[in-house]
Amino acid sequence: MKAIALDTYGSPDDLRLVELPEPKVAPGEVLVRVKAAGVNPVDWKLGAGMLDAVMETRFPLISGWDVAGVVERVGFDATEFAVGDEVYGYIRKDWAQNGAYAELVSAPVRTLAKKPASLSWEEAAGVPLAGLTAYQSIERLGVDRGDVVLVHAAAGGVGSLGVQIAVARGARVIGTASERNHEFLRSLGAEPVTYGEGLA
Repeated sequence: MKAIALDTYGSPDDLRLVELPEPKVAPGEVLVRVKAAGVNPVDWKLGAGMLDAVMETRFPLISGWDVAGVVERVGFDATEFAVGDEVYGYIRKDWAQNGAYAELVSAPVRTLAKKPASLSWEEAAGVPLAGLTAYQSIERLGVDRGDVVLVHAAAGGVGSLGVQIAVARGARVIGTASERNHEFLRSLGAEPVTYGEGLA
């Protein structure tokens, strides 16, 4: 299979197109044919070696933890999905090596969900990491109807999803963003405010 990989820690300029064997599919995993992969800041940080102290990395390193694709093979004891299912997910494992920047990726079933038909492949691949971060933050805070939530960087990936989740729970959401993004925040249901003096 074709993949975009690094041979050692480096920069995006060191990424190269390589031919690698198909990933093995462990029990509780499925093999996904990648239709789209999300790109997040953690990908370049991982590739630059910035996570080396906390995460085992094996080379060649294929980055990418956000994926959308079609189940091509089902591993032993992976009954949650069938061949042909359209899925998306945040497929990070306990070590980094075989990510989503490839034609195929093996993923634990616990990291995947069925892709909503309303989302394109690209949209679905853009949701997992930012969406889970936003959801888990709102969930941990116990945001509910009538609460007031301040979301910084509300027009960004995590922020804009956090705004929508909090609004859906009935919270009043105040979102910080530059002036050019205020109308966007209003469209999501937030009350925009500009960064800087006077924010309080």
